[in-house]
Amino acid sequence: MGRGNSMIVDRMQNWQAYEFGPAWRSAFEFLGKLTTETADGRYELQGDDIFAIVMSYETRGADEAILEAHRRYVDIQTVLRGREGFEWFPASSLVVAQPYDAVKDVEFFQRLGPGSARVDIGPSLFIALFPDDAHMATLMLGNQRESIKKVVVKIREDLLIPWKVSLSAEAGR
Repeated sequence: MGRGNSMIVDRMQNWQAYEFGPAWRSAFEFLGKLTTETADGRYELQGDDIFAIVMSYETRGADEAILEAHRRYVDIQTVLRGREGFEWFPASSLVVAQPYDAVKDVEFFQRLGPGSARVDIGPSLFIALFPDDAHMATLMLGNQRESIKKVVVKIREDLLIPWKVSLSAEAGR
């Protein structure tokens, strides 16, 4: 797919508007089966090519959260219970705090100020983060910590076909 795609934020019901192919479809079919009762843990959809991690935690302030980006995987994230904030940054604009770890597919950055965009996600929304989309998740809304349950589906980027927005889906919004 290559570089150039950037963060997508949309309603869960609109996932089909983005034509990324079978891997994308597999991720959202999996997400559609999850409930707040789904156990925390790793779920393999297609081995290390497509997998999901369901986790529960408390949101936190930006001073406690981590700023990261990936190179091989696209993240699709949604919240099953509660709400959390995300800050988005173009990775190329950041100062590296910890160099890229190819085994864990993660690079950490210094947060020198607020992100270029802030998005709050709840159960009806998803965020898709592509390589070069540095992101800080786990953020609390306001000053109140909240216990959330969330899922991250990781798709190897080369499994996604170049995308286009479906005009028929756009018309139905």
